[in-house]
Amino acid sequence: MKKAIMLAIVALVALTGLFAQGAGEASSDANVIDTLRIMYVPSREPAEIITATEPLKDLLTQELAAQGYTVNNIDISVGTNYEAVGVALTAGSADVSVGMPANTYLLYDQGCDVILTATRDGLSVDSDDPRDWNSNEPITASTEQAVGYRALIIAGPSAKGQELAAKVNAGEALTWEDLDSANWAVMSSTSSAGYVYPTMWLMERYDNRTIADLTHTVQVDSYPSAFARLASGQVDVVCCFADARRDYEDDWNTSFGMTNTIWEDTDLIGVTPMIYNDTVCVSKASPIMTDEFKAALQQAFMNLNQTEEGRGVIAIYSHTGYLPATSADYDNERVAQEIMRSLNG
Repeated sequence: MKKAIMLAIVALVALTGLFAQGAGEASSDANVIDTLRIMYVPSREPAEIITATEPLKDLLTQELAAQGYTVNNIDISVGTNYEAVGVALTAGSADVSVGMPANTYLLYDQGCDVILTATRDGLSVDSDDPRDWNSNEPITASTEQAVGYRALIIAGPSAKGQELAAKVNAGEALTWEDLDSANWAVMSSTSSAGYVYPTMWLMERYDNRTIADLTHTVQVDSYPSAFARLASGQVDVVCCFADARRDYEDDWNTSFGMTNTIWEDTDLIGVTPMIYNDTVCVSKASPIMTDEFKAALQQAFMNLNQTEEGRGVIAIYSHTGYLPATSADYDNERVAQEIMRSLNG
């Protein structure tokens, strides 16, 4: 009887231990993961994301197995909003997030670590010096993958725009008075490429002066509107993302009625630091996120773009691959967040 009771107790303890290994917890073998919980940000329709990422379960399981980890189950979900994903990582109710933008990551970086930055197609020029861009136009797509994109400050075909561009191309530094004498088209104060990063560019060079300190600015509601104004001479300078001229190259001669190409009529006068792409983050509260498993997860995600099926999965967010990332990569975004907070009170 005593022996039977002891066996029953042992069995009960074993079952209790089994059920205690909830989702996101490792088994007694550190290289066996019972459930890996991945949460996507809702930048697309949730049903579309779930359908498109279904193959990720097998692909990631295989990639992690190649690195010595057995994952019994992968659970994929979509957050109700971006903040919900950050909250889930902080609470440990999600292990991994995919697609979280830089600004959302920074809101929750006390509860999560960034391990990867998404890549997208790069450009034929990536330089801090606007002259490098101007001497190598037209700018084309590159086979190199980029972890971010630049914001550009572009001068147009107006007399003032050409005056500013000529000084830059001659290697002369623009003064604040030069810039303040021009008419600028900018986006809303929450736009990274159309306002925040150009503001950082100004602050670094002109004693903390910002776009708000410029005498002649107009806020436009879209980039096509900005380039239409640039073409007509209503403004001399626009702030935009690095691909903008490629996107509106045809419109320049059709909708905007210009004779020369956009490359002939425009030149850069400023290039901002890199604006980093979306992240892959892991929860600091998740018990499975050891340094070793994070390294394996990094490699597994980086390998996804090596197969057609894997490329199809990551294309849901226009990602072309992933590269290792650290918190320091997002220091410029931290500065940008401070600027946005100061602008919005």
